[in-house]
Amino acid sequence: MHHRAWPKLLLRWLATFIVLGLVFAFIDLSALVSRLAIVPVYFVVLALGITVVQVILSAWRWRYTASRLGVGIPMPFAIREYYLASFLNQVLPGGVMGDVNRAWRHSKIHTAGKSEPSARLAAIHAVALERLSGQLVLILVVLLVMAGLWTSGQFNVHGMPAELSLSAGYWLLAPLLLGSIGWLLFVRGKVATMVRYVRHLRADLYRAFAGWKIAGVQLATSLSVLVSYLFVFMVIAAGMGLAVDVVSLALITALCLVLLLAMVVPVTVSGWGVREGTAALLWPAAGLPAEQGVALSIGYGALIFLGSLPGALMLLRKS
Repeated sequence: MHHRAWPKLLLRWLATFIVLGLVFAFIDLSALVSRLAIVPVYFVVLALGITVVQVILSAWRWRYTASRLGVGIPMPFAIREYYLASFLNQVLPGGVMGDVNRAWRHSKIHTAGKSEPSARLAAIHAVALERLSGQLVLILVVLLVMAGLWTSGQFNVHGMPAELSLSAGYWLLAPLLLGSIGWLLFVRGKVATMVRYVRHLRADLYRAFAGWKIAGVQLATSLSVLVSYLFVFMVIAAGMGLAVDVVSLALITALCLVLLLAMVVPVTVSGWGVREGTAALLWPAAGLPAEQGVALSIGYGALIFLGSLPGALMLLRKS
């Protein structure tokens, strides 16, 4: 790792521990530990089995997306590389470094015999668009579920701290940032290069998602991956004895969807801290104990980490 990357890595780990420390300072730790301790071992094994299905589905989505862009990859390679990426995402900051490595390795290994420079770019886009497929489906499902919770009256946003409300100034941040990036590109004479890249990306987006059949495959696969994530949460919830009826199961599932979305925020390592902090806020807003949500969040994070450990073996494998 480059020596300049170490400060950023340490800052992400520091942020992770700080946020987790703040969460633990405001909840009942004994209640948290007792909830985690009652999860039977066979529930843990079942959840780990679900993570295997999760990786296979995700690897197939990547392989399908890559094939649409003309840079197909063998399924065994896709599974191995997805495990490696999952492990790196667990231990490196930002949650995407494993995917960056996956894109680089694919572009290096499986496009080496192709003369067109666009082949490597297509390999990189295959990873980015495969991730995009999953994130778009997650965002859509979360919006639909949160709208349902809002209209049903099961979610009380007024129970959240008033300090969380965003002032109007925050909404100016995105356009100012985009404007600054645009100005820097113009000054550096990179506008023409960026325009060419956007055209290439637009063409790859069309190949990866356009058409009812292609979009249907992407949607179905991404929904299946999302369901596998939720199954891990539900197994933990069942092990803790939380999902006692259909209503409680539906509510916990809806809240866990928001936790999955919170993990996308690249502030800490693998979403740790952000996920738990979100749980500590969401569960009381839904009339549930904060310790319940944090316990689910920690259990999920631990299981996903354990499920990614086969990827560590890939570090010993020569490309």
